[in-house]
Amino acid sequence: MILVNKPFFPPKAEFYAYMDIIWQNEWLTNSGPLVRELERELEEYLHIPNALFVANGTLALQLAIKTLGLKGEIITTPFSFVATTSSIVWEGCKPVFVDIDKETLNIDPMKIEAAITDKTSCILATHVYGNPCDVMAIQAIADKYNLKVIYDGAHAFGVNLKDKSIFEHGDISVCSTHATKWFHTVQGGFLATRDLNLHHRLQLVKSHGISDVYSFAELGTNGRNCELHAAMGLVNLKYLDTIHNKRKELCELYDTLLADLPCSFPKWNPNANRNYSYYPIILESEEVLIELVGHLFQNNVATRRYFYPSLASSLPYVSHSHLEIAEDISKRVLCLPLYYDLKKKEVKKICEHINQILC
Repeated sequence: MILVNKPFFPPKAEFYAYMDIIWQNEWLTNSGPLVRELERELEEYLHIPNALFVANGTLALQLAIKTLGLKGEIITTPFSFVATTSSIVWEGCKPVFVDIDKETLNIDPMKIEAAITDKTSCILATHVYGNPCDVMAIQAIADKYNLKVIYDGAHAFGVNLKDKSIFEHGDISVCSTHATKWFHTVQGGFLATRDLNLHHRLQLVKSHGISDVYSFAELGTNGRNCELHAAMGLVNLKYLDTIHNKRKELCELYDTLLADLPCSFPKWNPNANRNYSYYPIILESEEVLIELVGHLFQNNVATRRYFYPSLASSLPYVSHSHLEIAEDISKRVLCLPLYYDLKKKEVKKICEHINQILC
């Protein structure tokens, strides 16, 4: 079976070398030396300020909402992984969904302002598949109405907008480093903010609010990650260019082989580089998609409907709303296999099977 995703595994010897360091340090968690090293390396590689490595990307979202003190309504997208919405609800806020742009698949800034009420406290937008939102338009709206901005950049590792990291935008940006991501730490995530005071508060909140051994500055939780996961991240950082280049080659091969078929692709932000996190295609109808998924599975090819169904109409813990574009796209978008170990001959096989259905 050709999987839809597979984690990158670095050489065992390089990972085991970090295990020796951990055993020598006798330090497993609570902001150990490898966690702090990984944070510094992330800041340097991504050119971002104040990276904070945490247990996972979902918790990063929850920490962002909690630390910003958000209440009431948070405007967000219906086209994202469930954690984007569940984190809002988990922190006692109400998600207000705004439809997406039919070309970029990101939240449509032109529709945000109409959703703002006196209860709105924040805009939480996702860079879908790593494709940057219209951050300038979103920030202009936030400034006009005195709102906070959080970006869910779970897919956006390594993406720059006008030669500036996408994680520099918003009050807080978060990223996932789960094993399914092209840069991973097995489990994990991080937050980035330009605000030093906010960064300090995030450090407190992710560590039970502890300010020193016997003092508590504010309400907190356990968002800390461990030395073993940091070790995986430090090894994988050395292979980012290799991983990126391989994924780029595979995506370009997909582009060539699918160019003449009746499917379309999200429109990438023209001012941003691609990080090749996913390879989504948009089919002409849900019926075609279902037929294609079945045909590929019968031929040992796994796919994934990222993101189906629309969060606005499917989650049992939110008020349902029908957003036409998100509903339509969610039924027609399909992500094809993409990972470091995927072979070009396998991509060709996948495209041959797609051709059989779409032609």
